[in-house]
Amino acid sequence: MKPTHTTSTSALEEQFGRRVSARLSAGTGELPHDLAERLRVGRERAMAHRKEAPRPAMPTVVAGGIAARLGGLWWMRVGSVVPLVALVAGLIVISVMQDDNRADQLAEIDSALLTDDLPPAAFTDPGFAQFLKTSAMSER
Repeated sequence: MKPTHTTSTSALEEQFGRRVSARLSAGTGELPHDLAERLRVGRERAMAHRKEAPRPAMPTVVAGGIAARLGGLWWMRVGSVVPLVALVAGLIVISVMQDDNRADQLAEIDSALLTDDLPPAAFTDPGFAQFLKTSAMSER
């Protein structure tokens, strides 16, 4: 991918105007004095009435066809990092909340086991944990 260098239209017009002026000035030596003087005055009047090209307040950098102000590059970088930071922070919050919920569920099961009067055979039953989960859900 080649870097693109764009030149504004007013800069091209200015360059063309200078070349034409230099060419006209070089050829005035062969003309009569009064005619050369009228051409010189005409060129000076044209230069006085030309449009001034707007100049940017800050130097610009052209990269990939997009001009960015030098002061704006910092903000563009910060602006592209902020959503990434928000995403990572959100994922961390979700992870912490899920860990807390899982710990609360396990604490409810443990407290139900420790506070209830059950025979020891109930603790070895494979469906006992499922029974505790469903009974805990029905109590809520």
